[in-house]
Amino acid sequence: MSTLFQIGEVAVEIQRKSVRTLRLTVSPPDGRVRVTAPLRMPAATIEEFVLARQLWIRKHQARIAALPQPARLAYTSGETHYFQGRPYELRVLPTTSRSRVELDEQYLLLYVPEGSSSAEREIALAAWYRSQLKAQIPALLAYWQPVVGAQAQAWGVKQMRTRWGTCNVRARRIWLNLELIKKPTACLEYVVVHELTHLHERLHNARFWGLMDQFMPDWRQHKATLNQRVAGMQQPAGGDAD
Repeated sequence: MSTLFQIGEVAVEIQRKSVRTLRLTVSPPDGRVRVTAPLRMPAATIEEFVLARQLWIRKHQARIAALPQPARLAYTSGETHYFQGRPYELRVLPTTSRSRVELDEQYLLLYVPEGSSSAEREIALAAWYRSQLKAQIPALLAYWQPVVGAQAQAWGVKQMRTRWGTCNVRARRIWLNLELIKKPTACLEYVVVHELTHLHERLHNARFWGLMDQFMPDWRQHKATLNQRVAGMQQPAGGDAD
């Protein structure tokens, strides 16, 4: 559950979770400020933490405000859309049957009923992206779980605004961001390994990154590719897995 507070000059969304330390993020596109805090941490401690970082917050809000805003996709023919790291030109074509997507070397062919709205076309394309991503995950888990030496009991795909992936250590369940299907497959593998590694170490500490070096020595390269901003592609505000 999140609660909005005014702390000093900044509106702050405070979210309490089962974590050990405070975490502060400033997120595009509007410079929203969020603090993730331990469940029982006193409010005064959180307020002191935020007040001490007012200048840092303002600096990052100014940087975000100066970023070029991504163009709003209309899901019309001629737009560029991505699949597994490659750009494709979208072609919207009429059909009298169910909506579907086909892919060739140059075009992403979206078949939708005549007169469909941009929202309907977006839903149809998202459904195809979801099916493509979900089809790839079992094989990746089958390969990487023995390498990492940890097994997820459940996994899922969802649209996430702030993270490429998350791991519920207690339930041994991982979630992967739907946007990963637009990135190169190596980026998806990096996030899978990242989340599986949390089953050994919950925190992003030296032990965690040491394990990542052991399981996937080139993870830094994949992480850098993952976080490259590409026009027309949504980028989670946090810019990493969790």
